[in-house]
Amino acid sequence: MIQDPVSMALRPFSLEHLLETIPELQRFNFNIHSSSFDEPIDSSNATPELWSNLVSIIEENYSQYDGFVILHGTDTMAYTASALSFALEGLSKPVVITGSQLPIGMLRTDGKENLISSIEIAATLPQLFAEKRGEVCIYFDGFLFRGNRTIKSSTQHFEAFESPNYPPLADVGVEVKFESDHFLPKREGTFVPHKSFSDKVGVLYLFPGITRETVKATFYNDENELYILRTYGSGNGPSEPWFLNLIEEQVSKGKIVLNITQCDRGTVHQGKYEASGAFKSLGVVGGLDMTFESAVTKSMFLLGQNLSQKELKQKLIEPLCGELSI
Repeated sequence: MIQDPVSMALRPFSLEHLLETIPELQRFNFNIHSSSFDEPIDSSNATPELWSNLVSIIEENYSQYDGFVILHGTDTMAYTASALSFALEGLSKPVVITGSQLPIGMLRTDGKENLISSIEIAATLPQLFAEKRGEVCIYFDGFLFRGNRTIKSSTQHFEAFESPNYPPLADVGVEVKFESDHFLPKREGTFVPHKSFSDKVGVLYLFPGITRETVKATFYNDENELYILRTYGSGNGPSEPWFLNLIEEQVSKGKIVLNITQCDRGTVHQGKYEASGAFKSLGVVGGLDMTFESAVTKSMFLLGQNLSQKELKQKLIEPLCGELSI
């Protein structure tokens, strides 16, 4: 982003003059090439089409580079990181996503350090960990996180992102300290990019006093194939018959209901309390410790793969690229 000198509003800008903006990049002893979208967007306008475009760019350039860095607005960065982690199957190279809390043209911007460190990490990882799998990561304010474990937790601080249920992959201070045990182990298979995402996903966020009409308004969209239920604590929700009947009705229609906790830390454990035992008996899928961002994008990704309902349910609770803990 840059700041409009008249309105003072933040707007997207092109990265054609990246090396001029950050001359420090010319001091690296490796080649850096940049590519921009014709019309850069605010990340609040991110869509599955954007994710598909990013997959295409990486696919087209995959054999030419050792690593990739994506500059992205912070608002939906965790969604994009999660989506790409699923779409870039068999990834063997690092993809590091970064951005800034203050625009790169501002005096106190955090963008320069984030970008410089991201490029250094993307160039270093292939040399360090030949036995590890390529990962889609987020680098921000001194920490490298697994992308599909990350959430945006602050609008005011430079430390804008957290990985509540998985430790950082690297801690960047005076030295870059990589935690090799936290990276995914390498596995056999070729790079297979995927570009199909389905938007047939609905979300019901529970709150005390939620009404039948509110729940119906969410569930009664026949186009949706999967609903994410944002529950309390370890996966709990109302036990009123009308609420359980509405969930049962959706399951009987062949819709999938995925249980994701509203808590940042911890896991869904259906049946731990009586309030969630009914969900399990109705066929609601427990989402374990997936972030909401990961649950949404994984659902959209799997729905785009033309899987059977049985296969889809199984893969929702199966770690595809380190997004959940068993």
